[in-house]
Amino acid sequence: MKAAVDSQGTRRGKMPAYVLALEDKLAGYMSVEQIGRVRRASELGAKAHHGQTRKSGEPYITHPVAVAGILADLRLDVETIIAAILHDTLEDTALCAQELTAEFGSTVSELVDGVTKLDKLQFKSRQEAAAESFRKMLLAMARDLRVILIKLADRLHNMRTLGSMEPESRRRIALETLEIYAPIAQRLGMNRFKAELQDLGFKAMYPDRHRVISARIRMALGNRREAMGRIEAALEARLNAEGLAHRTVSRIKSPYSIYRKMRNEQKSFAQVMDVYGFRVVVDTVMHCYQALGAVHALFKPMDGRFRDFIAIPKANGYQSLHTVLFGSFGAPIEIQIRTEDMDAVADRGVAAHWAYKTDSDPANSAQNRAREWLSSLVDEQNGTPSSLEFIESVKVDLFPDEVYLFTPRGKILALPRNATALDFAYAVHTDVGSHAVAARVDKKLAPLRTRLESGQSVEIITAPSAVPSTQWLEWVVSAKARTAIRHFLKRLQHEDAIELGHRMLDRAMAALGASLEVLPPDQLGRYLEENKLRALEDLLADIALGNRTAGQVARALLQLQDEGSIVCPNSVEKILITGAERGVLSFGNCCHPVPGDAIMGYLSAGKGIVVHRLECPNMAELRKSPERCLEIDWDTSVSGDYRVELRIIVANKPGVLAQVAAAVAQANSNIENVEYKERDLMSAALLFTIEVANRKHLADVMRGVRRLGVVTAVYRHPV
Repeated sequence: MKAAVDSQGTRRGKMPAYVLALEDKLAGYMSVEQIGRVRRASELGAKAHHGQTRKSGEPYITHPVAVAGILADLRLDVETIIAAILHDTLEDTALCAQELTAEFGSTVSELVDGVTKLDKLQFKSRQEAAAESFRKMLLAMARDLRVILIKLADRLHNMRTLGSMEPESRRRIALETLEIYAPIAQRLGMNRFKAELQDLGFKAMYPDRHRVISARIRMALGNRREAMGRIEAALEARLNAEGLAHRTVSRIKSPYSIYRKMRNEQKSFAQVMDVYGFRVVVDTVMHCYQALGAVHALFKPMDGRFRDFIAIPKANGYQSLHTVLFGSFGAPIEIQIRTEDMDAVADRGVAAHWAYKTDSDPANSAQNRAREWLSSLVDEQNGTPSSLEFIESVKVDLFPDEVYLFTPRGKILALPRNATALDFAYAVHTDVGSHAVAARVDKKLAPLRTRLESGQSVEIITAPSAVPSTQWLEWVVSAKARTAIRHFLKRLQHEDAIELGHRMLDRAMAALGASLEVLPPDQLGRYLEENKLRALEDLLADIALGNRTAGQVARALLQLQDEGSIVCPNSVEKILITGAERGVLSFGNCCHPVPGDAIMGYLSAGKGIVVHRLECPNMAELRKSPERCLEIDWDTSVSGDYRVELRIIVANKPGVLAQVAAAVAQANSNIENVEYKERDLMSAALLFTIEVANRKHLADVMRGVRRLGVVTAVYRHPV
């Protein structure tokens, strides 16, 4: 054993200082054999990155070793430390995954692969590449939490050394840190990481604001040092009198948290800083509540400012008692009370008391909750093909503020701030959300769009016939609900597109004296293969969405070369629409057609058919592309409500708007928007956006409005 130690010592003499510093940290909790594996990783990493330098001019290997040092401060396991040292090798060096597996095992190789970006693949934009890379990393996180710990440490060291980057790159990286990585650190309970990432991101984004606020914090702390000391002494004396073993720490707000509070709550610096903050750490949960009683006896608590995060932990596993007291210095005193274990989890989150666990092993509450969150992300990404859409939904899910709600059986659900009853329904189960019709909030009937508040009990009422609608997307804020609704609507859109595309192609084939039914299968198969389409359904959906015109497809299928042939002769029947094909059918905002109007369809790429009135002011321009114009008409059974605009000239008198609105409502029409377009001393022009069922319903509304004595004229807009 002595020879082995001597050998290690000899080798240490040849190691760079940054590697020795890492090994000194590891010596506090790793065996000699494990430190030897880390040293081998350092040597391999240095060899792989040989000749590469950072923007600062330092050897590149100093960065991954520094990342490993950040993780060593958290006392993470040997596989994580090795993967941190090698985390850029697959991306930036000739080293391959097979070599990593052979040298250090499959776990290290998978961790490195999980952190590796997708820069070598081709994407339409930098944003799409970053989104797809982030998506891949989240899926790797779901398999192994250590992936995100490495990535957060990587980002933290990059932020600490951001000064050597170009200003534009600094701002881009800082914005990404503030929007994505700091919230992820918070979601995982890693408040120490979150605070430093936020502060460094704020400093890089707004250096002048950071400098000014930092200077004012130092000045304010100097002015109030005596008051802080007296409050702390009073707390210490009271807790000692209760016989409580404890430690008290004063809390100081960071420049970023002050800046965000000033901006979001429209407060001045003096208002934000006019608070004294302390943390009391005790040994047991029982003593937390005993300490709470002690501080409430010392200073009077503020009504409604007590939060028990021990009984109801935050979604990231954070536990603590929060209370605000009336101090003797004219400013509130914020107190947090927690155990040593809770303090470790609050500081380091999933990395607290780290030992990598399998699903069957116990873990700290932050790790359990992180795994639940990541599992839900995996489910959501399966229904979200677009990486940019997925990353936006994850951003919503990273809101720091949450509401805590109860199911009828007493189970607690945490949802993002401003969540509605519909969000709650989807949180219970996707099927419950998809068939929801109403809710009972604290046993009172409420609509699905009702915003919920912490502590409420919510029960969802469902019906088998209920299905999601596009309006639901405006009511929800949670990623799970938004993803489930979009998935349903896209599936519905695809089915609608296939059915409508079939009708359009049938009509185009009939115009050429043929039929899709009698087309030889091999001819259809050859066309699909040449155009890289998997099935006929994909072709039909493409036609309905305007990505291909039915006439061109029909001619190609029949191998007709005469592009000047008549596509739509009079003998061919018009395509009839019911209005229910909303997935692939929209109505022009320029003319607002309603059932009963003479209409025409225009194929817009990616949108499908846009319906216009024949009197539409854009008609002349649309007809310049005859291959995209469709002869359509209303079916005998038309459903839904249709938006229309009315220009109403009224006398300029008090109460006129209310009279007109009442007349519209009396005709069973919903008002979406009202604008004053013109106004003088005698009259005013109002533009009402309303919903009607058909042309007759519109006439009834106009007739009711026209009867009012204050109304001079009513026109449909545009005329």
